[in-house]
Amino acid sequence: MKVIKYPFWLLYRIWFYVVMAIPILVMFPLLVISILKETWYPYFFKLAQVWARFILIFMGFKTKIKKEETTDASKSYMFIANHTSMTDIMLMLVAVKNPFVFVGKAELAKIPLFGFFYKRTCILVDRNNSKSRQAVFARAQERLKQGISICIFPEGLVPDEHIDLAEFKDGAFRLAVNHQIPIVPLVFYDNKKRFSYTFFSGSPGEMRAVMLPFISTEGLKTKEHIKQLRGTSRTVIYNELMSK
Repeated sequence: MKVIKYPFWLLYRIWFYVVMAIPILVMFPLLVISILKETWYPYFFKLAQVWARFILIFMGFKTKIKKEETTDASKSYMFIANHTSMTDIMLMLVAVKNPFVFVGKAELAKIPLFGFFYKRTCILVDRNNSKSRQAVFARAQERLKQGISICIFPEGLVPDEHIDLAEFKDGAFRLAVNHQIPIVPLVFYDNKKRFSYTFFSGSPGEMRAVMLPFISTEGLKTKEHIKQLRGTSRTVIYNELMSK
């Protein structure tokens, strides 16, 4: 029976890249204008949300987003989530209303069309280059000073599919502590099932997410505090992920 699904999976993967490209091509002039100045980033973010919602709808994903706490439009946050799929980017854009910048792997900048805007709006990191990792902090600090939030998938790379949640890296938590901004943990339950990195897999269906209560960084300063914050954040995401 599985052999019968292979043509569907092949077409489904091709369709994903088609629906990624369509809204970019349609909105291309507006997208280009919105990246001309850093202060115009909130306008780019709204266009990115339209792009993300278009993809999720036309891939047949029905989103169901629950929020146990809501964000304040006047504040900056550190958004984190488990990382299992390319669709994590789209679901994050749909789930979060506050403009934020992704800190993501530099390799995605190689994707045609998408990469053009990705490398001009996101904070890229080469995880094998120590200078690149250090530069992330300086760039993120600039964005936070502009009132823009940050989004990091703290597992770093997408883990093997048999791993429910990999260990977290320190970066997101160091930034949050340095700037005394709350951690906002999100859990994506279905993205691995809906559209994983295994080529011959995936299907339309429900795509659920929850925004968990925020984790305060107020008064945290030391490396030990960062370590504890990292552990607490991973625990709340893992426990919620395993509860469904």
